[in-house]
Amino acid sequence: MKIKFLPDDVEVEATPGEPMLEVAERAGVTIPTGCLMGSCHACEVEVDGELTICACITAVPPGKSQMTINLFVDPLW
Repeated sequence: MKIKFLPDDVEVEATPGEPMLEVAERAGVTIPTGCLMGSCHACEVEVDGELTICACITAVPPGKSQMTINLFVDPLW
């Protein structure tokens, strides 16, 4: 699966089940983290312009050929 990280327009190949934070790290993209359990929401990213997920507890889903992940910054962090 191809994953594109915005706003930097970085693309990387990933396999289903691979942790999202590891994919981002391999792509040279930093996703801020806090608790690493999904509670603090510091790692929230937008997927395909629709869904907001916590990257620290999310793996690459099966059944897709590509995904776009938009990193956005929470001004409180």
